[in-house]
Amino acid sequence: MLHKQYSGEELTEILKAKLYSPESVSIKVEDILIDSRRFIRSANTLFFALKGVRNDGHKYIQDLYRKGVRYFVVSDRNFSVSGLEKASFFEVTDTLRALQQLAAYHRGLFDIPVVGITGSNGKTIVKEWLFQLMSPDRKIVRSPKSYNSQIGVPLSVWQMNSRHEMAIFEAGISRPDEMEHLQTVIQPTVGIFTNIGEAHSEGFISLAQKVGEKLKLFTRVNTLIYNNDQKELLGVIIGTGILENLNTFSWGADENSDLQVVEKQIQGASTKIRAIYQEKEQAIEIPFSDAASIENAIHCWAAMLVVGYAPEVISKRMVSLTPIAMRLEQKEGVNNCTIINDAYNSDYNSLTIALDFMQQQNQHKEKVVVLSDILQSGRDEEELYGNVAGLLKQKGISRIIGIGNAISRHAGFFDMEKDFFPTTRDFIAGFPMASLRNQTILLKGARIFEFERINRLLQQKVHETVFEVNLSALIDNLNFFRSKLKPKTKIMAMVKAFSYGSGSFEIANILQFHRVDYLAVAYADEGVELRNAGIRLPVMVMNPEEYAFDLMIKHQLEPEIFSFRALDMLEKAIRKNHLPQNKPIKIHLKLETGMHRLGFDKTELTELISRINANPMIYVQSVFSHLVGSDKPSLDDFTREQIALFQSMSQKLSAGLPQPFMMHLLNSAGISRFPEAQFDMVRMGIGLYGISSHSETARNLRSVTSLRTEITELKKVFPGESVGYNRSFVTKSEIQIATVSVGYADGLFRMLGNGNFSFWISGKPAPIVGDICMDMCMIDVTGLDVKEGDAVFVFNDEHPVTELSAAARTIPYEVLSRISRRVKRVYFHE
Repeated sequence: MLHKQYSGEELTEILKAKLYSPESVSIKVEDILIDSRRFIRSANTLFFALKGVRNDGHKYIQDLYRKGVRYFVVSDRNFSVSGLEKASFFEVTDTLRALQQLAAYHRGLFDIPVVGITGSNGKTIVKEWLFQLMSPDRKIVRSPKSYNSQIGVPLSVWQMNSRHEMAIFEAGISRPDEMEHLQTVIQPTVGIFTNIGEAHSEGFISLAQKVGEKLKLFTRVNTLIYNNDQKELLGVIIGTGILENLNTFSWGADENSDLQVVEKQIQGASTKIRAIYQEKEQAIEIPFSDAASIENAIHCWAAMLVVGYAPEVISKRMVSLTPIAMRLEQKEGVNNCTIINDAYNSDYNSLTIALDFMQQQNQHKEKVVVLSDILQSGRDEEELYGNVAGLLKQKGISRIIGIGNAISRHAGFFDMEKDFFPTTRDFIAGFPMASLRNQTILLKGARIFEFERINRLLQQKVHETVFEVNLSALIDNLNFFRSKLKPKTKIMAMVKAFSYGSGSFEIANILQFHRVDYLAVAYADEGVELRNAGIRLPVMVMNPEEYAFDLMIKHQLEPEIFSFRALDMLEKAIRKNHLPQNKPIKIHLKLETGMHRLGFDKTELTELISRINANPMIYVQSVFSHLVGSDKPSLDDFTREQIALFQSMSQKLSAGLPQPFMMHLLNSAGISRFPEAQFDMVRMGIGLYGISSHSETARNLRSVTSLRTEITELKKVFPGESVGYNRSFVTKSEIQIATVSVGYADGLFRMLGNGNFSFWISGKPAPIVGDICMDMCMIDVTGLDVKEGDAVFVFNDEHPVTELSAAARTIPYEVLSRISRRVKRVYFHE
């Protein structure tokens, strides 16, 4: 047995728990689970009911019990155990600490080298490159993706089993006193401090404090690896006195470094690095030329020297380093397919993560996985592909396309529609691509299989401008706003106007997976699109048109009712559809409190109450209103008047209507500025996309969207010559211009032409010259090192959409909602 099985007695002692269990049960635990949505199998699984600010794992125990899970770690004595007679409960004070204690105990069972990595940037790259470099001759376990948090680290360490000869884990923290817990879990023998910077600094009072906290990971390592050239880092390391208690391995230009770097010679896309180690010159070459990759590669070089690799082995392997895909992409495919591209690595853990993401997509019933051989797993082939086949079946995959000799040898394990090919070339030549239709397709392959060729064949061919949506950032923003809410306050997410240009069902899928309570759309057609894409959440329709009431009833959409005319149309539709008495139509009443756009006035409430009470087929689900200026301090007095009026109107409705209803008033800006008015639910809109005029809120949000195009052609323009329509720009000196594939038909404002806005190429500004055309525009790239095909950003993380909206004298809402649907949307997870 590779992974240790834990008995009930062992777990009770390790977790310092009280065990409540049926006497006849013999507890055996081999798997742990912390997220009910990622359930794979029930046998020998222990569920930790983690409690957060907004969520509580105890709520999902009943559901997991129905699926067959029988072992639970709990901290809440008050949750109901009715119907859970066969369950065993380990009661602890803190379920997160219990998870960490179990992982720390498990880590202690293995006497192997364990590399712990922390720093501001580069942790995941260094971890993945070390795996590339050392896995040819060592069986290595490593953190999946970026599992470096208080929860992710224990889950990573739990993977360790008797087969492994080395472990590589990364650790990240966001506030003081977190790293001690991760140190006890990882117990690294070799430490790598990648670098220090401003990333994730919000929870620390200074850079020095952050360095000191991160150093706590390395208090008991045999050797600490760090860059001597980073003086701030070096200063704190010296100041803490940590060097007195452990060995170090430094690298850098300083002659006192253990690995003294004497030259970095960039040649095109490659870099040759010369260094002196133990008084002998060594050299490596890497297929990268950017500063971050050079730094990461030298960390790996140092680690390999510390572990004992010979210089010639290091040099040979460094030249074959491959890029690490830091994100998983989703995009439109041919034949109405959705393509999920994770085609840069293939191991069992990353396959599990990719399948979890695939499970969030409900727009297609059929799900297809294109999977290459899984390389360097260290597992027996039969065990590996048997587990893969079981995982795909459990996740409801309808078809497997296997590429590679190893997976093909085990085709019999896969109990589903299947095709197998020895190589990617054979697949492209022999597979009928037209048979892939109306499906979600996951591409998951090791890099040597070149699945990017398959990706190019399957993705929808649209023009070169791409609107990218970072789903990880969107969820971070959602969780930030959640942290501001009271425990029982619900969330309605606005996905109207194509989710502010970001894509309706793609955004709705991720919000549904992360358990928002409601969605809101502008028109019924948008709601029907969500239903057709498999969205099951309640959906409020904010502008119900007369023709659409039948559609809303058919698709269980809930109309906003803001006038007696709208109420008349609803009642007419109810009579027409002959609804059963036990299925009334849920509605949302809009009240007029100051916007003077839509809503019932306070003088109309008596008649409104009478009308609703006279029709048992109408059920008031919520009452709400709209704040005029919750983001403007100058309007705070008016906002408070609106809040007071909304409360008094709602109280009158509550007294007159037979059923209770929810109240909601706050938008994204109001959540931060008027917490006293959260009521039963809040509505999140533009804030989810990382945009806020409230400075304190904005600092905590991540940019979600970027608009990228590319250079189509480069031209030299000489003095006196003009650029674009109307000769509105005439050059006074020789310049170089680039034509890029974005114009006003893509949503770009024409007023941004003639120097009123700049795009960004490799972090440098390139002003728009001349008038903006329908499908393209021209930018001045004089003095920039550019070539045709280079990426050009209209806005991105570093230069957010708010810069463009300010230049266009408008608001970010308008910018995002104007982006044409012909612009390809690409969704990615970090």
